[in-house]
This record gives sequence, structure tokens and C-alpha cells, in this order.
Amino acid sequence: MLAYWLLLFSPVFFSSNFIFGSVAVKNVEPFTLTLFRWAIAFGLIIPFAWSGIWSQRALLSAQWKLIATNAFLSIGICGAGVYFALKYTSATNGTLIYTSSPVLILLMERIFRGRLISWREIAGIILAVSGILYIIAKGSLEQLLALDFNDGDLLFVMAALGWAIYSVLSKKRALQPVSTISMFAIVALIGSLMMIPFTIYEASYADFWPKQMSQWYSLFGLGFISSVLAFTCYQYGIKILGPATAGIFMYLLPPVGVLLAVTFLGESFLPFHMMGLVLVMSGVILATLPFERFVRSST
Repeated sequence: MLAYWLLLFSPVFFSSNFIFGSVAVKNVEPFTLTLFRWAIAFGLIIPFAWSGIWSQRALLSAQWKLIATNAFLSIGICGAGVYFALKYTSATNGTLIYTSSPVLILLMERIFRGRLISWREIAGIILAVSGILYIIAKGSLEQLLALDFNDGDLLFVMAALGWAIYSVLSKKRALQPVSTISMFAIVALIGSLMMIPFTIYEASYADFWPKQMSQWYSLFGLGFISSVLAFTCYQYGIKILGPATAGIFMYLLPPVGVLLAVTFLGESFLPFHMMGLVLVMSGVILATLPFERFVRSST
């Protein structure tokens, strides 16, 4: 029962990234925010990950290029990219666009690994991409044809693509012997180090050190709730219930994320959001829900 409860709250913890990020990015620059978030996460998780890192140090050293690429994608593109995006667009838009990641992963698996895609998955991809276009065009065909898009929405699309590529690269067999928690820690460390030069640049024109307690609360929320807590709860659910069951709970991300944005940020949920949500979620469910599993269990 504990695993189900933790999985039920996982979408809340994951979605909190957009909420804390929207608040923090008003006063803390994106690269600096990313550095603080992942440095905090690394500090919290390393006591539990060190033994795994030490035991696999030879493999980690041999695969440093792949690990560095993963760190750049997950923390540079998906991390800092999200906070840059939140300077220009809403957390609601970001949540709905980012929800398309599962179908983008299918596309990246086709491109990088030659994975065959079924007609059901193709239909799901088309629906989800249509939903993304509907959201970034705000439901306007004229705006879509004029390619008049919000910079933040486009950055969220880039971040979702970055996450999809990262997800595919993370499945490489070379990294399989490394435990998930150890890989989380080492990627957090390398990603944080990558952010230092950009943070130094931001410090040349903006305040580096957060001055208000509310800013520190947001940073700790990002490091603990949005990173460590979200990760550990989801991984515990996978361990106890399996990846198929755990993955189904992630379908709660869009409604939960939108609800948090409306409740805590006072954002509006407009008709084009609803239509985009329906299209994206229909596509994601059609493309990724393990229908065969339910058919087997009912026979």
C-alpha cells in the first residue's frame, strides 16, 4: 500500500518543479537556479549513493563521455532550459508541453536505436504533437501559420526533446551495472559542475546569492521535493510494483501540474489549454499505455 501512496504523490513532486521554478526564477537567474537545485540534490543523495559509485568507479570513468552527455541533456537542457522557459511562459503551458515527452521518446528510439513503431504509436505521436502545436499556437491557426510562437513555449519543446534523448541514452547497456541512485548522484554532480561557468557569468550582472528566505525555500523545494523526493518515490514504486504499473501513475502529471499552477500561481486554465490537454494526453495514452497487459490480465 505504501508504494501506491508514494506513486500517487510522485506526480505532485515532479510537477512542483514548475511551481518552485516559476517563483524562484523571478529573483534567481536560470543557470544559478539550476546549480543550486542539483547541488542541493547531490548533497542530500550522496550518502546513499557513494558505495555504488565507488564500486563502479572503473565503469563510470570509462563511460565518462556518455555520462557527461546525459548530464548536459538532463540538467543543462532540461534543467536550465525549463527555468529560462518559465521567464517567458506559464507553468501550465510548460506542464502540458512537457507531458509529450513519452511520445518524443518513441521518436528518439526510432532515430537512435532503429526501434520499430506501431501504427497505434504513430497515431499517438500525431495526436500528441498536434496538441503541442495547438498549445503553442494558443488555438489559433493564423498564429500557427505565421510561426508566431512564444519563446518560452519553444524552450519547453526543446527541453522535452532533450529529456527524450536523455531517456534513450540512459538505456544504453554500458550503464546498466550502475544503480539508479548512484547514476542520479553522479549526473547531479557533473551537471552542477557544468553550470558553474554559466553561473559565474550570471553573477557578473545579477545577484548570485539569494537574499530572501522565500528564495531559499524555493531552492530547497527544488532540490529536495522536485528532485530527491520525486526520484526516490518513483523508484520505490518501480521496485515494488514494477515499471508498467509505476508508469501509469505518470499519466496524472498533466492534471496535477495544471491544478498546482492554477492553485499556487493563480494561472488561468483557458479553452486552448483544455483542447491541448485532451490531444496530448490522448496521444500519450494511445502510444504508451500497455493495452496488451490489460487484455492478458482480463482473460
